[in-house]
Amino acid sequence: MPYELQELAAISGMPGLYRLVRAARHGVLVESLDEKATRTLAPARNKVSLLSEISIYTQDPDQTVPLTEVFERIYQKHGAASPVTSKSSEGELTDFLAGVIPDYDRDRVYLSDIKKLANWYGIVSKHRPYQAAAEAPATEAPATEASATEAPAPEAAAEAPAAKPAPKAKRKSAKATEEPAANEPLSTGGVIGETDAASTAEGNPEAVAPAKKSRKKAE
Repeated sequence: MPYELQELAAISGMPGLYRLVRAARHGVLVESLDEKATRTLAPARNKVSLLSEISIYTQDPDQTVPLTEVFERIYQKHGAASPVTSKSSEGELTDFLAGVIPDYDRDRVYLSDIKKLANWYGIVSKHRPYQAAAEAPATEAPATEASATEAPAPEAAAEAPAAKPAPKAKRKSAKATEEPAANEPLSTGGVIGETDAASTAEGNPEAVAPAKKSRKKAE
């Protein structure tokens, strides 16, 4: 993750970007992402768009590129200084986005969106430090013992007494040994915009089995 975008948001009717401080009674207390870091109250009627929840459409209707990944691609290609701004020409802006997302959807991503992207990247890269992804330490495979892989010497094999064949075990029926695999419900993990499928009592491990009817003795 190059830049931490969890607390950063764009607010309708307010220019620039803001850091969310805390929820207030009539809105959200925010801090401007600039040199002044001015705190103000964003009214509840204003739309707050978290940067971490924004993605760019691609030509695959089922796939989008999160803004965090877009910022990473821009940094790897151009560094902290973006080659374009919101005042750049249309050709420069479209070429800029095509350079980091070659398969972006030309029909659903408008020129105004690319201008916002260029503007947001300029603000974030100026006021947020780049965080390189931590590399996982290389692990060595455990060495195997020679005794586990080498075959016994012929002399030792010849001297070993022949073992008596073990009595054959009774074969159990397949019904007694095989058990059906448990259907564990998968969690959406907080994915926004997706709804969980309706779970059934058979697939839900927390479902309560129906109580058995008691038989009354005849008087």
